[in-house]
Amino acid sequence: MTNIFKQIYIRSTGYSYTHMGRLFLRLFVGVMMMQFGLRQLIHFDIASQVFPAVLGMDAATSMTVMIVIEILCSFMIMAGFCTRLMVLPPFAAMIIAEHYLLTHADDASYMISWSQSGYLPVMFMGIYFFILLVGPGKISVDYFLSLHFIHSDNQSESELEEV
Repeated sequence: MTNIFKQIYIRSTGYSYTHMGRLFLRLFVGVMMMQFGLRQLIHFDIASQVFPAVLGMDAATSMTVMIVIEILCSFMIMAGFCTRLMVLPPFAAMIIAEHYLLTHADDASYMISWSQSGYLPVMFMGIYFFILLVGPGKISVDYFLSLHFIHSDNQSESELEEV
């Protein structure tokens, strides 16, 4: 019995599925952000009336930029194409969204509970920052393009592991 427990423990702690985990996280954050963009696109006429005007743009332009960021960048992140570059626009958008929520809240920002929307941009910023740090993983277009470039230059795949 203890031998079985040891084997299960070793298999559950000793094996790592980091590339699958990165794929899951990319797909998760992409689908979550894309659904915001699609919802805003479908209800553009209603949502643009209440959407805030930021960075000197009017509300409709701000919302259009946000929809493009949410849909285009989410698709690219899910595919793993230019991943580290594609997390920057939604990361910046979430910083702006969090700033807007904290400065334009009806009540004090310290009164925001976990169920209110003030924590949603922070959650997305954390996920995007993690993806920026660790990269897309081996299950991505970025990795396969890197392999193609390395092989076309007659280099070893060990070049890719050093990065």
